[in-house]
Amino acid sequence: MASPTVNVARYSALIFGILYGIVHQNTLQAKYDENKATKAQARRAHLIEEARAAYAKKKADEAAGLGKKGEELVTDPESPNFDLEKLVNSWAEAKL
Repeated sequence: MASPTVNVARYSALIFGILYGIVHQNTLQAKYDENKATKAQARRAHLIEEARAAYAKKKADEAAGLGKKGEELVTDPESPNFDLEKLVNSWAEAKL
């Protein structure tokens, strides 16, 4: 049998080890959660920037008069490239 002093030292070390493990796990979990949240926020920001760039490109194409197929839409009736059917179709698509 071990002496009472050795038993107290053993159980004290055991309890200290368990408490240290719990605290250490909580610390690591908090760091992991913070890192995961930071990465998720960065991903959302990246997706938003991609969407803004795509929207700006779409608006620039529309402002330049390019249709879905990259064809230029001529709205000047005096132009030799004026096509009334394309103009009416573009208005119909814009209203949808």
